[in-house]
Amino acid sequence: MTIDWSDLRDPPPGELVAAREAAHWAVQWLAKAARANLRAEPDDSHTALAWDAELGGFALALPEGITASISLAPLELVLTGDGETRRLALDVRRRPSATDQWFDEALSARGLKHASQEALPYDAPERPAANPTGLEALAAWYGAAAEVLEEVRAKHSALRPGPSPLRLWPHHFDLAVLVSFDEGGGEAGRSIGVGFSPGDASYAQPYAYVSPWPAPKDPKLPALPPGGHWHTQDFFAAVATGDELLAQADPRAALTEVIDAAFAAARRWLDV
Repeated sequence: MTIDWSDLRDPPPGELVAAREAAHWAVQWLAKAARANLRAEPDDSHTALAWDAELGGFALALPEGITASISLAPLELVLTGDGETRRLALDVRRRPSATDQWFDEALSARGLKHASQEALPYDAPERPAANPTGLEALAAWYGAAAEVLEEVRAKHSALRPGPSPLRLWPHHFDLAVLVSFDEGGGEAGRSIGVGFSPGDASYAQPYAYVSPWPAPKDPKLPALPPGGHWHTQDFFAAVATGDELLAQADPRAALTEVIDAAFAAARRWLDV
């Protein structure tokens, strides 16, 4: 289902901070389940999640045909498999230990390992102070971004090694495609990340980005189409914030143009 970008204007993008913080907190249950039950990958991709448009949230495929998911609106922890679906509303007023117990028992009943005791190699988001509003809008932003990012994957599918699957990273909470140009990947390889963040310390609102690796040194920055700008402090990327995109007559088309222009510039810098 194609998202109508006009629906993203209300509430304004800057009012989704509380929803983003609650959702980021919630997906850590999936990150722990991945660490407990999946083979570790050097790039931590075993903890990455998929966007589930039908659910309106994020999904993790586990052994035994089980899928663990987080629905955003309503905010729920969902476990499916063996023809059964179990759901738990993630009310921030409930003690996290109660949710841990429910999830551990649901996993164990399906032959999987408990998740609650798994340590995360980063500072996990804190439990929100109150149940947030805006989760429906946050889900719509992720859905709109996923549609555009899947188009990016298709557009560059002939490149080798080429685009990764579309992944949600529970650490930074961004949904992204990594287009690699060197075998083996990692920091030694050249790549371009194209992604969507629901907001962070740099921008307190949703934004899309195009980020080459390695970042160019003292590049001559070409002008970007309306809706985008270059970000050079703390990280290097072309960025299109929600406010910038929604100020355009056709936000979706504007985002595509920004991504295409930034991707072309990144390829020139990387000489690929």
